[in-house]
Order: sequence, then structure tokens, then C-alpha cells
Amino acid sequence: MRVVGSPVRVGDPARTLDSSPVTDADSPTAPGTPLRLVDVQAAVSAELDRIGPVLDELGALFADAGHELALVGGPVRDAMLGRRSNDLDFTTSARPEQTDKLLRAWGDAWWDMGRDFGTIGCRKGDWVVEVTTYRSEAYERDSRKPEVQYGDSLAGDLGRRDFTVNAMAVRVPGNEIEDPYGGVMDLAHKVLRTPGTPEQSFSDDPLRMMRAARFAAQLGFTVAPEVVAAMTEMAERIEIISAERVRDELVKLVCAPYPRLGLTLLVETGLADRVLPELPALKLERDEHHRHKDVYEHTLTVLEQAIDLEPRLAERAGIEAPDFVSRFAALMHDVGKPRTRRFVDDGTVTFHHHDVVGAKLTRKRMKALKFSNDEVDAVGSLVELHLRFHGYGSGEWTDSAVRRYVRDAGDQLERLHVLTRADCTTRNKRKADRLRRTYDDLEARIDRLSAEEELKAIRPDLDGNQIMEILGIPPGREVGEAYKFLLELRLDNGPMSEEDATAALEEWWAGRGGAPPGGGGGGGSR
Repeated sequence: MRVVGSPVRVGDPARTLDSSPVTDADSPTAPGTPLRLVDVQAAVSAELDRIGPVLDELGALFADAGHELALVGGPVRDAMLGRRSNDLDFTTSARPEQTDKLLRAWGDAWWDMGRDFGTIGCRKGDWVVEVTTYRSEAYERDSRKPEVQYGDSLAGDLGRRDFTVNAMAVRVPGNEIEDPYGGVMDLAHKVLRTPGTPEQSFSDDPLRMMRAARFAAQLGFTVAPEVVAAMTEMAERIEIISAERVRDELVKLVCAPYPRLGLTLLVETGLADRVLPELPALKLERDEHHRHKDVYEHTLTVLEQAIDLEPRLAERAGIEAPDFVSRFAALMHDVGKPRTRRFVDDGTVTFHHHDVVGAKLTRKRMKALKFSNDEVDAVGSLVELHLRFHGYGSGEWTDSAVRRYVRDAGDQLERLHVLTRADCTTRNKRKADRLRRTYDDLEARIDRLSAEEELKAIRPDLDGNQIMEILGIPPGREVGEAYKFLLELRLDNGPMSEEDATAALEEWWAGRGGAPPGGGGGGGSR
């Protein structure tokens, strides 16, 4: 295996690789300790051996047709980090129609949704392959879509990529590594740099500024000072990018192993002011007596604690990590505080109704970012309910109040458990232990009542047809009112017999001046 291109930038003699061994604590995906070059080389050699059959077959197929082919981008980077994947990206001198013909002769299934960008995909066995023609693309000053132009060399294709760690390739056949921009060295030092100037890179595609934050969060890498400076200077350029592309990067960042790194970078560079302004708004000016906690730092801690609790979601609800809904709810749960902060005469600070205000802000932001209605409803509901538990006291809720808690949480109950537990960031160990025990008690009561009453499927003891038959009324508003009355009765009293529910319904109907049962125009009778 031969590396083509200098791994160290000219004029940067201080950048050398650590010769100390990499321990388990210094894993390739963790932030911190640089990697040794020998470990990087060993990792990529092992991965190239694993995917060798695919590389050899495709390399020979394209070479026989007179085209160049190279494994490129993320798969090369991840191979050097010791991360395995069966999704392989290639770049080629072949044009899309030529690539399409070759892949149809090799793969089991094919797709060409990316043809406009020069990409043809296929699947063969467990392998998913996408092959893209050498290209260069750039945004016009006010355009939301890149203008795609095909290139004629691997070096030119690598030069248009976002970061040096993604601008490495492995030519196939032959497994010759191309690294013209020092990506190996940057990867070993866990730093993100651009192949050319960051200003040119971000001008070509402003979304790369968010990708810098996303890769920092995913890989635990730091971002080079000149890249941070360019992100800060050019932050307004992100506004030409479509909401959908911004949303997709934000989701990947939040679901990454180290979201704090990426979110902090977005805030510090001013990008968050344009894509998620509710987050930097949490940096409330502290009063001189520090009568409220740092809401911004509290929020990032809640997010990290919610991530730590994700195994509960998998165990209790089958929700596998990473779970965007619970993570984003943790990130947004206090966004109503800036608008509701009030200083009281006795020296305290209040944030009354910040749950309700925060839910409205969350829904508005998520709609602007084009999230699905289900995602908006789920996160908005969690933000609105995140304070409800604090009315529980030391267990004073009646069974009726517990039923309402479950009813209002609906299918987000397990996520609400996670958010409520994560929201405890006090350094007072006794207080933290007390809150944990109290929530343990609430969950135990929910589990007990659920076993007895099937709380998640809670409904009135009479359905709409029974209501119409008993009261003798046709479909309409009054049936809905009767249904709501019976639901509240069910929440207050628990399950009732059909006879008791009927008697209660008739008493309610008579009390509001309704006609005697059976005579109200519906023609029904008991």
C-alpha cells in the first residue's frame, strides 16, 4: 500500500504524530489523544483486506472499460479510524451513463436518483455501492442549489471536497492511497481542515459550515482555527441553504456521539443564530447574585444526561439509540425561559409558563426546518410536559392525577420519563437522590395502574354508539361532550361497570337539561 501526496503541509513542521500507543480509553472515535500513524495504517490495511473482493471486482470492471475508479471520502476516513461499513462511495472518470451500464452488469439492484449529480447506485449482496463521476460544484451567490460540472481527474475531485479527512482516496485496483491535502495527518491529529482556503470552500457550499460542526460531533475532532474564523465571518451565507438540508445536518449532529462539541461550535460561530436561534438565546445574562443557573450549560448537560438514559428507551419501549426526538426535546426543553424570565422583588427569579411558551417556540422552529408533523408533535408535547412532574411533590398525586399524566403523555410517556430524569442537574447529591427516588415512585405507580387498568389504552367505559343509544341522540357535538365527561369520570374513578357508567351519564345528561333518555330524537332505547 503506497500513499501518494505529502501527509504534512509545507511550512507546518510542528505537526508530528504521537508515537505513544493508543489505549482503549483513547479510541479512534473519542476526542483527545492523537493517533499514531502506524495505527492508522494498520486500521486501513485491515479494512481494505475486508472489502478487498468488492474493490478488486469493481476496479477490474471499470479498468477493463477504460475508466479510473477510486474508493473515496467517508469510507476511506472511517477505514483509517477502524470503523467498518458496507456502504461504499466511489468516484470515477466514467460518465453516469457509462457507470450505469457497468453497475447493471455487476450488481443485484440499481438506482439512479442521483443521476443529476453524477451518482449511480447499486446493491450486491450485503454491499451498497454509489459511484459518482469526477465533479466540481459551487453555489451561485444567491442560489440554493449547486451547479454541477463534471471533472476529469481524481486530484480535481478531491480538491472540491469539504475537509482534508474526506479528501483521501484509494485507487482501485492496486489500493494506492491518494492524499494530496494531508488528510492522514489531520485525521491522526483529529482536526478538521479544508483542502483549500475555508473561505473558498464555504463559498462553494455554505452547508459545509454546518458539516464542520456535525463532523466535530460525530468524530470528536477539533476544528482548525482558520476554519472557525471563516465560519464566523461567513455565517450569514448559511441562509441561502434550503431548510431541508439544514435540518438533515442538524439531525445528524444531534444524533452524534458528542453533540455538545458541534452545538457549541454553532453557537460560538454565530451559525446557531441563523439555524437554531433558540439555543444561543439561552445564554441569559446572569444577575450579580447568580439567582438562577446557567440555562445554556444546563441545557447541554440535560442533553448529555438524556443520551446516557437512552438504554432505558430501548429496554422499556424498543426505541433504539440514537433517538432524535428525546435528544431534541432535551435541547429545546427550556427555550421558553428567555421570554418568561422575571425578577421578583424578594430577589428570586421566575420563569412562569416557560413550558407552554417553549413548546410553541419549539413547534414553530421545527416547522420552519420542515420536520414532519409527527416529529413536531412529539417534541412539542415533551417540552410542554417536562415540568408536570414537579407538581408531584413527595407523592401527593392521587391516582386520578397519575392517570392524567399518562393520558397527556400518550405514546411519549417513556421519552417523558427520560427527559424528566435528565432535567435534574443539581450538584446537591441529597436533592438529586430525593428527586430520583420520587420519580422512581411515580414510575412504580404508573406501572401498577397500567397493569390494573391498561392506562395507555384508557377510554371511557361507554363508546360513542352506546352514548347515542342511551341518550337517544344523533351524532354531533353533544355526543362528544358526553364522551369527554365519561373520560374525565374514568380518569377520576378508574374503571366502572357499564351499569354505573350509564347511571352517571344519565345523571349528567339530566343535570344539563337534556331530554329523558331514549326520547331525544335519536330513536334509541336501552
